Amino acid sequence: MSSPVRQRRRQSRGPRTAAAVLLAPSTLFMSLLFLWPLGVGIGQAIHGPHGFTTDHLRQMVEDPQFWPSVRNTVLLIAVVVPVQFAVAIVMALLLRANPRFSQGWFYLWVIPLAISDLAAGLVWLSVFADQGYLNSILVDLGLPTYSWLSYQHPVTMFLCVAIAEIWRATSLVLVIVVAGMQGIPRDYEEAAEVFGATYWQRLRYVLLPQLRPSLQVALILRTVLALQTFAVAQALTGQNFPLLVGQTYHWYNTLQSPEVAAAMALVVLGLSLATSMVYLRALRDRTPGGNPR
Repeated sequence: MSSPVRQRRRQSRGPRTAAAVLLAPSTLFMSLLFLWPLGVGIGQAIHGPHGFTTDHLRQMVEDPQFWPSVRNTVLLIAVVVPVQFAVAIVMALLLRANPRFSQGWFYLWVIPLAISDLAAGLVWLSVFADQGYLNSILVDLGLPTYSWLSYQHPVTMFLCVAIAEIWRATSLVLVIVVAGMQGIPRDYEEAAEVFGATYWQRLRYVLLPQLRPSLQVALILRTVLALQTFAVAQALTGQNFPLLVGQTYHWYNTLQSPEVAAAMALVVLGLSLATSMVYLRALRDRTPGGNPR
């Protein structure tokens, strides 16, 4: 091997070593922060008094509330996340048009971001309760009232939880989308407009493709957080609308079974990882020379 080649390799090895040394503390900290709780959770889920066991997993699956909680969680994600993205993109486009008082509208729309999950659930409970604001309005209009949160009306109970969750968390998607739009130069849209592209064509072929990285981050983050929805549903419906995280809390706190709770937490983790991988593959850059994400 020629000496210039060796010299180039030695020169490239130096920056790599320096980068590894600088990243080592953060890598170690994040590994301990994630891997240690993960190891403890897996150990609790599959370890019993006599070693390896599947009893906790069987208890979890045989729980009559397990499959309804899986169904409700998946259904909530399937309904809430697309609506939140549609609303957030529309709001971001309105702000991009720079109307009057645009900053005021932005701060107004992100107010729910500062409200905790439980507080948001209690706010909407005052709306949908039997003696809440919505039924009071119906009484004033001479219309019959309705038990929106009754277990006998699962459709309206689901809609109430979905509306509360959409109101509470759309602002998170809005902030990410607005930040992504601010990094997109207007020159591309203006050039497309000069060549005769309509507004919808500019939106589809110019703006949204450049917004893909922000949408990818927002979609992963929002879905992972939607899998953890608990306080809003708990405040509105109690145990009448079971969700995975709510059942995890129920097994850990009420039934005093941290092993089964750990098994359910692993289900949530598995769903989070699976959906994240699907999003990363579905939204990766497929353009020639693009970086696959």
